[in-house]
Amino acid sequence: MISCRKLLFLLIGCLSFIEMQAQDSLKVYPTHWWAGMKKKDTVQLLLHGNNVRKEEIYMIPYAGVKLIRTDTVKNPNYLLLTLEISALAKPGIIKFEKATVLTNYPAGVSLFDFQLKARNTQNGKTRIKGINSSDLIYLIMPDRFSNGDPTNDRIAGLKDQSLDRSDYFKRHGGDFKGIQNHLDYLQQLGVTALWLNPVLINDMPNRTEHGYAFTDHYTIEPRLGGASAYHELIDSLHKRGMKIIQDAVYNHIGIGHFLYQDLPDSSWFHWWPVYTNTTYKDQVLLDPYASAIDKKRMSDGWFTTEMPDWNQNNPMVARFLIQHAIWCTEEFGIDGWRIDTYAYNDLGFMNRCNKALLDEYPQLHLFGETFVHGIPDQSFFTRNNYNIPYKSNLPGVTDFQLNTYGIVPALTQNFGWTDGVNRLYLTATNDFVYADPMKNVIFLDNHDISRFFSVVGEDVAKQKMGIAWLLTFRGIPQLYYGTEILMKNFSDPDGKVRLDFPGGWPGDTANKFEPGGRTPAENDVYNYVRTLANYRKIAPALTTGKLMQYVPEDSVFVYFRYTAQQTVLCIMNPTSEDKEIDMHRFEERTKSFTKARNIIDGNLADIKNKLKVPGKTLWVGELQPGNPDSTGRTAP
Repeated sequence: MISCRKLLFLLIGCLSFIEMQAQDSLKVYPTHWWAGMKKKDTVQLLLHGNNVRKEEIYMIPYAGVKLIRTDTVKNPNYLLLTLEISALAKPGIIKFEKATVLTNYPAGVSLFDFQLKARNTQNGKTRIKGINSSDLIYLIMPDRFSNGDPTNDRIAGLKDQSLDRSDYFKRHGGDFKGIQNHLDYLQQLGVTALWLNPVLINDMPNRTEHGYAFTDHYTIEPRLGGASAYHELIDSLHKRGMKIIQDAVYNHIGIGHFLYQDLPDSSWFHWWPVYTNTTYKDQVLLDPYASAIDKKRMSDGWFTTEMPDWNQNNPMVARFLIQHAIWCTEEFGIDGWRIDTYAYNDLGFMNRCNKALLDEYPQLHLFGETFVHGIPDQSFFTRNNYNIPYKSNLPGVTDFQLNTYGIVPALTQNFGWTDGVNRLYLTATNDFVYADPMKNVIFLDNHDISRFFSVVGEDVAKQKMGIAWLLTFRGIPQLYYGTEILMKNFSDPDGKVRLDFPGGWPGDTANKFEPGGRTPAENDVYNYVRTLANYRKIAPALTTGKLMQYVPEDSVFVYFRYTAQQTVLCIMNPTSEDKEIDMHRFEERTKSFTKARNIIDGNLADIKNKLKVPGKTLWVGELQPGNPDSTGRTAP
């Protein structure tokens, strides 16, 4: 016979085994946190596991940390614990246990451990430095840039097992390692920061290549290499003095997300009697005459049938999203955030989210996607000078206005009162509405719009003009991958503007990462970008200087970038004819100078009387005082 004592120990052993199995299936979000985040910090732990709500949980005493609140939701598979973490808390392991049903058992059974880590001492120094107008951002769709590790092309167990480079809506195999392998190329080009399309896992049945349908916020996409490869890429960037921008998606998730598949309760997402799509009409949010239902459909309608719309007015949802943004910033050393579909979020939530990030990391830069039409619309979503009820605290936006109503018409329309270069000039005159237009990100193209080379009719000269504008105008310039090698195509369908970078895969017929793999025209444009981008690094007039522009005349647009120490002259002539510019008109900026050194070819030009600018050229020259010699140095 088995004694009662032996039976008791056997039963305890069985219970321990069961508890270990339960612990393995229990997920805790966030996975860890850090000591010393703020003077007084609260962290919401979301526990997800089979019937976890029934557990009576105890936190083993830990100096500086208190379990101040336990919340339940309708679904018994969730439990939320709120911890208060004081400035006294030190790095270590916080243990959580649950009571055993056996009163003779002397202690609870371990449920999970939660780690408090030490913060990185390089924050604000070599990492989390922020993004500013001194940077050149290079936007990469990771699946389409380079395949550095073929072993992660397909991941067993994930729903999307496609791998077909002939289909631009399927996965192609690009990854973090592929990007890391080409950091020399990017740095030589003059790039200082990378913005990657979303890096979180998208465990969806199809269309997972773009990354905008998260299914688990705390898992980095394994087909890109996972968290270890992401860390390695970012560490490599930071060692080079380069930066990383992560793509945030607060508005929606993928329909395969565990929080939608195993819903905590109905208040976590927006619901309608029948499926209701957003109207995509951002205008209703600033329209003084808008109806309530139009505002609701815009903000609470789903982005697509595959993307459930978060209810950000639910405080648990808001805390989950904000904590994740802070967690990623600290964990990976994020220097900036690009915020997807900014206008579709609850704007009050966005202000709270932005504030939480900037309170913790004042140097961080945040800019929102504002794919809208009109300067009032765009400026409504960022810091502005309007006296209106809603005041955004977002530092900057993606400047679609300077794209759609600026550089594109400047290089595709004939000159007119409000057309051609006049449209670019007029758009820039409205910068007075922004609190700081230098924080806006300007661009020629991105993953959602047609390639600029196609927009300008595959005209190499106009492509170079667009690039020159991008690198000399106000704001933070962003270059889309492949623009420097004349990648083309229109956005209908959008997959055509997301093709592979040639040479990023073994066996590619041409390797555009190397001069020998590029055509003469491609090398010409690549070298043009490299020359201007690297000059820009050492030109404070272009990175932090003021902008002065002149009313366009005779199809020509002239503007200056300048500081007290440096002045750069930019003359845009989009016509096919050479133009002789009377420089006396610009004496306000040129009177202390006699020459200008062409940044591209290094030649000196006399700017006291007239300057000849070839057709289809944006002439860029640094003004030289006195009597400079042929090298651009001022002679004694």
